[in-house]
Amino acid sequence: MSQQPYYLRAGATATRLNKIIGWLARHGVSLLGSAEMSVPGRTSGRMQRIPVNPHAYEGAQYLVSARGHSQWVRNMRVAGGGELRVGRRTRAFTAVEIADDAQKARILRAYLERWGWEVNQYFQGVTAKSTDAELLAACPDHPVFRITVGG
Repeated sequence: MSQQPYYLRAGATATRLNKIIGWLARHGVSLLGSAEMSVPGRTSGRMQRIPVNPHAYEGAQYLVSARGHSQWVRNMRVAGGGELRVGRRTRAFTAVEIADDAQKARILRAYLERWGWEVNQYFQGVTAKSTDAELLAACPDHPVFRITVGG
């Protein structure tokens, strides 16, 4: 029995909000650290844009997919990097997916402490206050990439 990877597609309201946040980032307005990420499409090669919340944890930067195995995640796995933009400042980055669930769980907890007010609804009941076991169980549903800017 094959199970599809978790992916919560954005509804109409979330899509409109993402367009606004992306537009703001392109025009130099970062909402609490948000940026617009561009990553080449895995089949088209065209840059796909989406607003993201780069997350700093223990001296490194991460991108967490709150909605699961989304299109940007699939594109990132092929491309291995992209660009972050706020206004005229564009920073290229390389990305490596975190495979170790114990490490991912620590990053997810810190991410949910910072961004939970915005993303808890996508984590199927898991929050920053969840047990270690609950966070570990959520790891397969939420890809995490360590990014290195300038790479």
